Amino acid sequence: MAFAGAVPLLATAQTPPAAGASPRIDAIRKAGELRVGVLQNAPWLLENTSGNGEPWSGPAWLLANEYARLLGVKLRTVAVSHETKVPVLAANQVDMTISPLGETPERLKVVDFVLYSSTSICMFGRADNARFSKATSVDELNNPEVTIAYFTGGAEENWVKERFPKAKLRAVASSGATAPVEEVMARRADAAPINRVPWVGLQRKVKGLAVLPQADNCQHSTEKASPVGLAVDKNQGAYLEWLRQVAKTLKPKLDADEARVVQAQP
Repeated sequence: MAFAGAVPLLATAQTPPAAGASPRIDAIRKAGELRVGVLQNAPWLLENTSGNGEPWSGPAWLLANEYARLLGVKLRTVAVSHETKVPVLAANQVDMTISPLGETPERLKVVDFVLYSSTSICMFGRADNARFSKATSVDELNNPEVTIAYFTGGAEENWVKERFPKAKLRAVASSGATAPVEEVMARRADAAPINRVPWVGLQRKVKGLAVLPQADNCQHSTEKASPVGLAVDKNQGAYLEWLRQVAKTLKPKLDADEARVVQAQP
């Protein structure tokens, strides 16, 4: 159990609904604690197993602490798994799941989201490969002269097929790596997809790579973008609206902390 930080993150953070406006907030105040489901998912929520300092970090943890501070309660973590992080909400075992979740039509049927980030795809290639380096946008890779590698059965497979119908596609078996970088380095492919978060670490490890979109090192790519946030049980209007207002107010700090974590990833 951790106490919410004593120092306000933002003096202009939203005031919680008054007593009687939200049964959930009334219950949290009565219990004196905000129960949050936790499961590591970088860069939004990271567990600190050193025994020193805060038990968790990342933008999701900042946001949860601010909610607890504004409500004047303690923050209590509840360990969840990939299988239980959504069901625990309907079972009233937590007040929110802060283990970051991607918003999907299926999940929207059973939970509501407080969105504060997103995940997306970058396309990378060798900087000395003219077929890649001459492209100024991802659209220009949709070209019969360009070969794009992807992992068979990977999360990007269907997207690659839809996004680049004119390009030559090269399916390869997954090697356990985050992307088929060997295909690119060996010049068997001109480009390959990678999630924007591990791209930063890959760029440090493998020299001579370039990325699209180029702006902000691809960290604001909208390719295959999926919103990310925390989840609460359905039909909690006043509670949900307040949570979203606080997240909106805190967004600059959440973005800065996410960028810090991304840059620190190996």
